[in-house]
Formats: sequence, C-alpha cells, structure tokens
Amino acid sequence: MKTYSLSIGAGLLVLVTGFVYAGSVQLLSGFGSAPSTASLHQFNQLITGDWQVYGQQFTNLQAFLFNRAFLLIITIVPTVFLLHYLTIGPKVFAHDGDQVYYFSLFTRIIHLIGAVSFSLLVITGLMIIFGKFFGGGTPVHTARLVHIASAAILAVDVPIMFAIWFVDMLPRPYDLAWFLILGGYLSKKKKPVPAGKFNAGQKIWFWLCTLGSGGMMYTGYLLYTFQGPVDQLRLMVIIHNFLGMALVAFFLTHLYMSLFAIKGSIQSMITGYKPREEVEILHSRYKI
Repeated sequence: MKTYSLSIGAGLLVLVTGFVYAGSVQLLSGFGSAPSTASLHQFNQLITGDWQVYGQQFTNLQAFLFNRAFLLIITIVPTVFLLHYLTIGPKVFAHDGDQVYYFSLFTRIIHLIGAVSFSLLVITGLMIIFGKFFGGGTPVHTARLVHIASAAILAVDVPIMFAIWFVDMLPRPYDLAWFLILGGYLSKKKKPVPAGKFNAGQKIWFWLCTLGSGGMMYTGYLLYTFQGPVDQLRLMVIIHNFLGMALVAFFLTHLYMSLFAIKGSIQSMITGYKPREEVEILHSRYKI
C-alpha cells in the first residue's frame, strides 16, 4: 500500500512539473478554447519543430525525384549518343600503321581496377535505386554488398589514379578552343583538334570522377555507418544521389567515347598504344 501511494505521489509530481514547465514556455497557455485538433497541432509543432516538413520533402525526393531522374539519365544519354552514331558516326584511324606508346602498364592496371570497380558501383547503385523493380530481397541485398566492396576498392584506386594523371589533367588555354568545337565530334571530317594528352572532356570526367567519387565515398560511409543526426543523414542521401546522377551521366559519356565514338580507342588501354594518326588529329598539342 505504501509503495502504491509513493507511485501515485511520484506520478502526480511528474504531472505537476510537466504542467509548470509547459506553462513556462507557453506550451499550454495558447490553447484556450481552440478545438482539440488545433491544440494538438500547436502542441505537436512546438515539440517537433520543422522536422516533419523537411521529412516530407525528403520523402518526396526519395519517392518521386531520384528514381525518375536516374531513369531519364540512363535513357536520354544513350539515345543522344545513338543518334550521334547513326548520323555522324565514329572517328576511324588506321591501327595497323605507326603507333605511339601512350599508357604504361602500371597506368593500365590502375585504370582497369578503377573501371571495373566503378562499373560495378554504377550497376549496383542503379539496382538499389530501382530496388522495387528487382523485387527487393536477395538481389538488392547482394547489390548493396557488392556496392560496398567496390567502393572500398575504388577508395584505394582513385588516389593513385589522381597522382598519375594530375599534371596532365590540369586546364590549359587550348581547352576552351576544344569546347567551342566540341572536340570535332560533330563533324565527319578529321581535322587537328586542340588537345594535349587528354582533351577537355576527358579532363572534366577526371575531376568529376576523382573528386566526385571522394564525395560519394564520404557520404556513403556516413550512410553505411549511420553516423550523425537524422537531418544530416538526409542531406547526405541528397548529396549522394545528385553526385551519383552526374557521375552516371558522365560515365555513360565516357563509355560511348571510348567504345564507339573513336573506333578501336579501347585498344590503347589494353596494349598501351594509340595510332599516330589519332594522336596527331585528336591530341594535336601532345608532344610525341
């Protein structure tokens, strides 16, 4: 009986204390004769602040924007390049003539590791984005595991790649001229294009890939470990997705340029050699 009385007393004390505190912050004084629903809304607003508003906006981004944006990217970008291939066609250079040693064995190995891990990140990332299409469950769970493993490999590979190509990827005055003619890719004629070892488009891809991947790894790590307050994690999701959109778009561009826009271009990352004619035309500022 004594314990029961103490429990009631403690409960009353907590209740009174709560009313006193609520009154001190005008939590209850403003309710007056307002309907109970309005009073509840006011009480809820004072307690939760704006988190529900931002939470709804975040939910809308997750549910309606991200997947649609990625869908547009993976359909529109390839369609544009298909039209380019059908109307203008690829650049063709003789691969049986004089060759220029362009990429060392070490560079090719680092690029191969980066290419495989990045490709897996794109594929598994899209599987996660469109998880409902794959039915969720094991396929998406496996995609997440591969995504994490690929990110770990890329985290080691990217700094090495950055160090190898940093100097060659620095902007040059003639890069602007390259942009003005879009690298000559809108013409069927083969004319010398102002570019060094790497053209302006490749430089943009390099900086986006290295720095953007760094941003993706940082945000991805926070999301994987679930470190930080909810609002911060939501921001990380938004940054991760928008960076992902840019990276996927440029990744598809890089694929088209290396596999289709310049016939046989991929061979340089296998053998290390480029046709001299290709270097003289597409990399006219590069000293052979």
